[in-house]
This record gives sequence, structure tokens and C-alpha cells, in this order.
Amino acid sequence: MADESPRRIRLDALAYGGDYNPDQWAEHIWLDDARLMREAGVNLVSLPVFSWPQLEPEPGVYDWGWLDRVIEVLWGAGIRIDLATATATPPSWLIRSHPEMLPWNEDGQRLEFGSRQAYCPSSPVWREHVGRMTRAIAERYGEHPALALWHVSNEYGDHVSRCWCPESSAHFRRWLEARYGDLDGLNEAWGVNVWGQRYVAWEHIEAPRRATGPVNPTQLLDFERFSSDALLELFQLEVDVLREVTPDIAVTTNFMSLLRDLDYWDFAAAEDLVTDDAYPDPADANAHVPAALNYGLMRSLKGGRPWLLLEQAASAVSWRDVNVPKAPGQMRVDSLQAIAHGSDGAMFFQWRQAKYGQEKFHSAMLGHRGEASRSFQETKAFGAELARLAPVRGTRVRASVALVVDWDSWWGSSATESLPSQRLDWLTQARAWNAAFFALGQPVDTVRATGPFDGYDVVVVPNLYVSDAAQAGALADFVARGGQLVVGPFSGVVDATEKVHDGGAPGPLRELLGIEVDEQWPVPDGVSESVEFVPAGLAGLGTLAGARYSTGVWSEWLEVHEGTEVLASYASGELAGRAAITRRPAASADSAASAAGGAWYVSAVLEPAGTVELFREVLAAAGLPARDALDTDLEAVTRSDETTDFTFVLNHGRRELVVDVPTGAAELLTGETTTGRLTLPRFGVAVLATPRAAIAPFITLSDTTD
Repeated sequence: MADESPRRIRLDALAYGGDYNPDQWAEHIWLDDARLMREAGVNLVSLPVFSWPQLEPEPGVYDWGWLDRVIEVLWGAGIRIDLATATATPPSWLIRSHPEMLPWNEDGQRLEFGSRQAYCPSSPVWREHVGRMTRAIAERYGEHPALALWHVSNEYGDHVSRCWCPESSAHFRRWLEARYGDLDGLNEAWGVNVWGQRYVAWEHIEAPRRATGPVNPTQLLDFERFSSDALLELFQLEVDVLREVTPDIAVTTNFMSLLRDLDYWDFAAAEDLVTDDAYPDPADANAHVPAALNYGLMRSLKGGRPWLLLEQAASAVSWRDVNVPKAPGQMRVDSLQAIAHGSDGAMFFQWRQAKYGQEKFHSAMLGHRGEASRSFQETKAFGAELARLAPVRGTRVRASVALVVDWDSWWGSSATESLPSQRLDWLTQARAWNAAFFALGQPVDTVRATGPFDGYDVVVVPNLYVSDAAQAGALADFVARGGQLVVGPFSGVVDATEKVHDGGAPGPLRELLGIEVDEQWPVPDGVSESVEFVPAGLAGLGTLAGARYSTGVWSEWLEVHEGTEVLASYASGELAGRAAITRRPAASADSAASAAGGAWYVSAVLEPAGTVELFREVLAAAGLPARDALDTDLEAVTRSDETTDFTFVLNHGRRELVVDVPTGAAELLTGETTTGRLTLPRFGVAVLATPRAAIAPFITLSDTTD
């Protein structure tokens, strides 16, 4: 995805800092905060995210004085500002003057003021005031030298990503009319002849509130699309104002990792810098594995450009049922994981831990005990380390594997109850496939189903429920060029209007994959079937030959075309003996590249060990290395510029790891030179600088590791 935007964050170092809420503290504390920030190495803070009521205490009456003063305090300490537009939530006077702008839930109940994001994204009143506030703050501070970045709103869709109020219904109708042109077009697209749901007037269409039974799946899919677009319009409104007033200042809004409700491909296209809020659970020993996929998305949204981790926790959060703190050293390895995956810094929520409110038990860089707090001591130590990683800033991650993320398929395979099974979950499937590559030592980028796929040897599609000819063509071209493509179950099922493709699944992928799905055959709860790979010698599967793995959740009755290899068959249940996993060589054999390409289809949800071993074979077919010894505590990611590879080697676990690394590499964090074997203590990290090679360094466990 090309991006030629000239706007970049105005910061000449890796970003370090966090959200700052000075309006929660007396002014004499600001000076102390600035001193401690300098001591900790902070160079960027986000403010005033939730301060609209303080900046405009009554309609049209602004109080800029306190924000003027705090910005001068910070700038005087050499700290730049990620300046928020303060539009994350409306002030109470606006809500009470216009209660119609409050959002409704699916049951038609209006939600009350008392938390945040108390607005309908479609409300014209809300949009008018958002535009006005954005312009006011841009005109006030747009030329201030401390301004490094515009921070629009905050975590779109966190509390209100869909609204079912009358205004949203009216907006939904306008959106539908723009999409389909007239009612005949809509009725045809929605397949309204089922259950007698033909519309004869636009005003008869409502947002799909809770109904007497299952709602039209195309209406539900369109409502998902519309709701994402409604928030995107709100975001674009502010972006347009900021670019008019301050055309040279970069704009961002903070994402929330792999969030179902918003199509981040579209949001990223509207901004200059991708930023993310990431909160892996310290109580989950493998939380860093899905975090790697989240970060793969963030760096991919702008075609591989560096992004920024804008929020994380210094220790515990406040919103889980049980909020476990981060162990000593865990904050450091979490931060360095994000930087390894392309973030040009590590930011936190928040700088000073709150004394009151909903987040008073959420950790901060400066904990309740102040300078004596463990969180401050660790963040101060880490701030000093970041300077040693200056050469990494601006470099890009090297990945040979890409995973297709398609929001239409995510929404379509989960928005309706009218599916073969509710157990096949897009995100679970994507995380499972990413986890297999993580274990095998290969970092994963993300891509759209239409690419571009340049630079990748393997592309995996966990699910492409909604599919079209353009996607099929792009994927076929990738295979023809020698790529290894792996497509997961329940793919190629419907078109963009939720109509089953002629001939059934996999629809436009049929010729590429060389199979047909006669029936989806979900596995009942509590039942486990098995899949067995063909014996040695029949398909060149190496150690996978003859192996048997369990499968739950999903299976399919496949019919296999001539020329398609059956790699594994179902070994139990009603489908016993039928093909389960297939591979079709590239259609053309005119060149070595096309002969090497292959399209794999996996109709079952394999147990984790089976997924790992299958993808080991895929990597081998692509000529890519894979780890023999599997240990998900070990992660290695390489960022590169034109001359140097910077390989981050991370131990996410609590036991010591010994790894084999290139001899003679410069270790940036210690200044030492490697001798070929490296010992990583619990939560240990090394960053190795080596001359750029044709293939990024591949790090494995040493055979001395228990």
C-alpha cells in the first residue's frame, strides 16, 4: 500500500512518554511532573484527551489559560506534545442541550451520560460541535513549536461503535441509497424475497434493532460496513479541519489492535501515522503471541512504514475482572516487542496514576508512591536504554509471510446467527495461524485480499467468507509467481451482498484451489474428529507424512479436481476417507517459478500442533527456514535499513534461554559483541546489529537449552 504523505511526527528520537492529564492535578505538581519526566527520558506526552469540559466550560466560552501554561511548562523541559483535539467525549452541557445526540443500543434504549463516548456518530449536532472544537484548538496551538502530532478523538469504537437511534437509521438509509441507487437495487442486493421483506419506501428501513427472529444477513453486513464508515466520516471531518489549518502537521488517531468493529485499512488511509493502544494480559503467558499479530497489522496498514505504540500499561490495567500487575522486567520486554515490530517508540497510559475516577487503579509510569514506585523506577531505567536504540528509528520490519485481514469476511462470518456454526470465529482462526508461524520463527505481516503481495513468499488466508473475482485474481497471480498460498475453511462462500456463489464454495477461488465444497460440516460441541496426512512418498510431506491430528469446530465435504493433490483426509466421523487438506500446483508450468507455486486448502480447524507442522511444510515449500525446537517464549524480529539488519531477540518467559546468533554482531543495549551463542535471562532482550543480508538473520534455540 503506497503512501506518499510528506507529514511525519515532529520528533527526532524514539518516542517515550504517555498520556498526561494535568487538569486532574494542582498546578504546582506540573513543575514536578516536568522534572520527573526529564529524569525518566520522556520526550512526548499526549494531552488534553478528555478535557473539552475544562476548555469550554459553557457554550462558546473558552478557558485556554491552564492548557497554555502546562504546554509552556512541558516545552520548557524539552517535551513535545501529541495534542489531542479533546473531542473524545462531549461536555455535559452539550448532552443536556441536545439529548437526541446520545446513542441507542440494539434494544432501542438510549444510553445515559456518565461514562465516555456518549454520542451517536451520525448526530449532526455532535459533528457540528466536533468540527468547531477541532478548529478552535487547531487555530490556538497549530503554530506552537511543541506540537509534534495531532491526536484526533480517542479509541474510536471503544464504547460506542454502533448506534441504533433514529438519526443513525436516517444516516443508514442515506448510506444505502448511495450504495445501491434505488430501492430495486437494495431489494435485489438484500434478497428480500426470503421471508417477505421487500421495501417499498426508504423510510421503512431502520437500523437492525433486535427483531422477532434472525435478521436479514445482508442488512446486518451492510450495517457493519455503514457503522465503520460513520465513524470514519467523523474522523475525516476532524482530519479535514486540521489539514486546512495546519497542513504540515501529521494526524493520527489511536487504534485498538485487531478491533472487529472498524475497518482499519480505511482509517489508516485517512491519517499520516498509525498509532495503537496495546494491552496484552500479564496473566497470560502467551499474550505476546497475538500481540505480534496486532503489531503486524499496525506496520502493514501504511505499507510497512513505522508506527507508534501510543498506549500500553506500565503494570496492571483497571478493566479486567482480575488485573494482574506486570512482573519486574515485563514492561521492558513488552515495550521492546512493539519496537521490534516496527513501532518508533513506546508510550503509556498514563504518566501519573490517577487519585480518583474509573482509572485510579490503572497503573502509570509514575505510580501512587511517586518516585519510589516500582513503575517509575522501571520506566526511568527503560527511558535511559531507549537512547541506545536510536539507529533503529525509521527502519522497517522484514517479513516473508503475510496474513490476509478482510473486515467484510470478519463481519459477514459473525454478524448473523444464520450460519452453519457459531463456533468458527475469524479472530480465533487468524490468531491460531499466526501462533503457528510465531512458533516456527517467522514474523507475520498483514495484507488485504487483493495484495499487494510483493516481497512475500507465503500468504495465508484464515478465512475469506466474502470473496470476489478481484481477490481471486490477485491470489492466483501470487501463486503463479511462485508463492505459497494457504486458504482456510468457509472461504469463497458468498459475494459482497451475502449471496452464495454459483456452484457453492469456494466460489471465485474454485479454479485456484482445485476443489469444491459440497457441504459445510461443522463438528458438534464436545466432539473431536481426526485428520490423517498421506503416507510418506505420496505428496513429499516429509515428517508430516502419516501424522494424525485432531480437529474440532469445523470440517467440510470436499470434491477434488483432477490435478489437485490430497495431502490429508478425515480419519473419523461421517467424512472419514474424504479429502481434508489439499494442494494445487500453480496452473502454469512454463517456468520454474510457476511450477514451484502452490495453493493449499485447509477445510478443517486443526489442533495447534497440526497447524504448526502443516505450516512447517508450507515454509519448506517456499524455501523458508523454520525452527526445529519450538518455544513460544522466544521471538526474533528484524528491522532493517539499506545497510544494517537490527535483529531483536526476546525472551518473553521467566526461565533462561540460550540461543544461537550471528558471530560478531554488535549488541546495541550492552555495547558488546556476540560470540555466536547468547544467554537471555527471564524477560531478557538483545538487539543485534549486522550488515544487511539477502535473508534476515534466523534465530534458533541452542541445543544446550533444556
